[in-house]
Amino acid sequence: MPQWLCNQLMRAYQKKDIRQIRLLNDCWFFYRTKQRPSEDSVTIN
Repeated sequence: MPQWLCNQLMRAYQKKDIRQIRLLNDCWFFYRTKQRPSEDSVTIN
């Protein structure tokens, strides 16, 4: 996880900002799927 995202998540949890936590969580899953597109489409012959 990038450090900037980790910092923002920690801040959001400290403030108990549910909207920000959900947004950052969605960003993380989007980022993670974009970083590893080849692993999802691997086929074994």
